[in-house]
Amino acid sequence: MNQLLFYCRPGFEKEMAAEIQDKAVKLECFGFARIVEQSGYVLFECYSSEDADKLARRLPFRELIFARQMIVVTHEVADMPLADRITPILEAVAEYSVCGELRVETADTNDAKELTTFCRKFSVPLRQALRSAGKLTKEETHRRPVLHVMFLANDRALVGYSYTINNSPFHMGIPRLKFPADAPSRSTLKLEEALHVFVPDDEWDVRLTSGLNAVDLGACPGGWTYQLVRRGMMVTAVDNGTMAESLMESGQVKHVREDGFRYRPAKKNTYWLVCDMVEKPARVTHLIASWFREGLCQEAIFNLKLPMKKRYQEVEHNLDLLKEWLGELEGDFVVQAKQLYHDREEITVHVYDNQRLARAKSGGW
Repeated sequence: MNQLLFYCRPGFEKEMAAEIQDKAVKLECFGFARIVEQSGYVLFECYSSEDADKLARRLPFRELIFARQMIVVTHEVADMPLADRITPILEAVAEYSVCGELRVETADTNDAKELTTFCRKFSVPLRQALRSAGKLTKEETHRRPVLHVMFLANDRALVGYSYTINNSPFHMGIPRLKFPADAPSRSTLKLEEALHVFVPDDEWDVRLTSGLNAVDLGACPGGWTYQLVRRGMMVTAVDNGTMAESLMESGQVKHVREDGFRYRPAKKNTYWLVCDMVEKPARVTHLIASWFREGLCQEAIFNLKLPMKKRYQEVEHNLDLLKEWLGELEGDFVVQAKQLYHDREEITVHVYDNQRLARAKSGGW
């Protein structure tokens, strides 16, 4: 087999297919996507025998918007005897080099969730068998590929691998976050996930440190503000609505009752700009670009709500416009976008100036 497997949000298989088709052609890797609507995954069939591995190495996973995970599929194991599903999988990986981690997974759909408990239990004896066969290291290591077994049914699975330098570190590509009991809304998990996905752990002490100033546009009731406050930031929450009383009592929040599209801070001392306003993507994109153009923030995370049709095309159009506008400014701006697990009909975008960040990490802005 010569396929790439992509996990995605159920209902966004067409967008995932359009994205991989577009990105693969740019790397001169040709093929076609196999999709089943609401399945939660896409299979990209490569015409050339080496292109699946080539894409897994050269296509930056961080630049894929709709993909939760990227896996090179080498075998489809079907009609496995329920009394012994380990032997067929061992036969499938007979030519594999030693892997550093095993992930037994399934699609993120209601139907597939019935297999979740089985996958968790089955991973224990399978891991032992793989180690005995010399196909898995005794201790997990990021220096070796990840071995994936993705069950489509209790007797059928796709077997493949991913590279730790170019994959999601999370099981099924989903970070497991716990909803804080004192958070004012579940939207708080969107920003928390975005911070984990976009900001490397070893840079949190610079980019997410206590004492930074932040602005939250369309803040009420305060789900995103909550994440900034818990990290010790001073937040200006801009919204005509009502903020959660618990946040106002923190002493770290200034509530400005104003339209988020019209508000501008009096001083240019804002580090983080965050925005989860429900508005057309083009208008939000223009707003964020204007903040950077006016030098009002240094880093931003915001959501773009997607239309019902041509969603990938709409995303690419707005991201291209944003990159064009930022390209007119001094600096080395980085634009990242991802449909996060906690996103719905939307994507999350991250923007920062790499030159300014480099100065910050060296001790000065």
